Amino acid sequence: MIPRYSRPEMARLWEPETKFRIWLKIETYAAEAMAELGLIPKHAADAVKTRGGFDVARIDQIEREVKHDVIAFLTSVAEHVGPEARFLHSGLTSSDVLDTCFNVQLVEAADLLIADIDGLLAALKARAFEHKNTVTVGRSHGVHAEPTTFGLKLAGAYAEFARARERMVRAREEVATCAISGAVGTFAHVDPRVEAHVAKKLGLTPEPVSTQVVPRDRHAFYFATLAVVASSIERLATEIRHLQRTEVLEAEEYFTPGQKGSSAMPHKRNPVLSENLTGLARVVRAYVMPALEDVALWHERDISHSSVERVIGPDATIALDFALHRLTEIVKGLVVYPERMRANLDKLGGLIHSQRVLLALTNAGVPREEAYRLVQRNAMKVWENGSDFLKTLLADKDVVGVLSEKVLSEQFDLDYHLKQVDTIFARVFGTET
Repeated sequence: MIPRYSRPEMARLWEPETKFRIWLKIETYAAEAMAELGLIPKHAADAVKTRGGFDVARIDQIEREVKHDVIAFLTSVAEHVGPEARFLHSGLTSSDVLDTCFNVQLVEAADLLIADIDGLLAALKARAFEHKNTVTVGRSHGVHAEPTTFGLKLAGAYAEFARARERMVRAREEVATCAISGAVGTFAHVDPRVEAHVAKKLGLTPEPVSTQVVPRDRHAFYFATLAVVASSIERLATEIRHLQRTEVLEAEEYFTPGQKGSSAMPHKRNPVLSENLTGLARVVRAYVMPALEDVALWHERDISHSSVERVIGPDATIALDFALHRLTEIVKGLVVYPERMRANLDKLGGLIHSQRVLLALTNAGVPREEAYRLVQRNAMKVWENGSDFLKTLLADKDVVGVLSEKVLSEQFDLDYHLKQVDTIFARVFGTET
């Protein structure tokens, strides 16, 4: 991922230095277990542990000749360890190191992403309670529907990202496996207890059947989870973009001092951060299909997945890490305009209360189809000429013949729509309301 969309901690996880350090841990733990089992001399394992090292530039130099990254790495380590290095990698195959390392990186990436989601959840919760009773209009198809609150909008986003967190935890569990089973995964040349030792040291669990690679359905699930989280990011970002439209302007991204919105039009304040998140969500989702296609490898193993994962592993996790952090900052700094929300709520002259009038008519004995016709007849007049809905209804003899002015007026009580806000908040946040 390009530096523009990279945060240091996640980016460091995918640097060559980090990868080779994990490789060395795997080889060291494997040698340690083999020595304990009497499969290699103890002094050899001690040499790997005490003198084991590598040089990234040297590995690159060797790889240019041998065209094999693991062999290049082992050669570099051997130059540090000395003669005892002949016991290094005993019975192992390249995928044992590569797949176990990749899973370690994905697990650590998941930990960072889960922490990111926790930060976003905290921001959403704080703003949700701040605007719990900030009345705004709910929209369906982009058109005014009935009243809601801005806090409920944010509570919905909180619930969605709470689910995202649960999915990330499951995705982490899915890839937290270790394969040290040798060529074609039969353990013919390496004791299963070696795998168990390495797995324990790395905080992983042994892969039940690894053929020669960890099954890629695990990774497909992981990257699909990243994509779902990215889509949730886009959903909230899109909401913010719509709310910032000039015609709506109920909320907008914080416009920092000195910030400029357009090279041509000095008046512009654009939702550029939310638009950026929409784009990054597309990038993360695009990596799902390659991950799914990696599942079908030839027989016990091929490396058609290798080039894919060298790209999607870093890029998807780095992009999502950046996006979650950016969304958190947007939520924290979001500027909310309750007065504009109220003005927009009243823009249609009370049409948002049409369902209450419909229900009042049916409760008074009018057949539903007839009640709907009466309400719609008056609503369309208001829609077309911008008049007041209540006054229009009061001028309709068929309506007032059933409902008194007092009863009709009661149907326009805004608080009626907010009576269950506490109930919904309790469902989302628990008893704290």
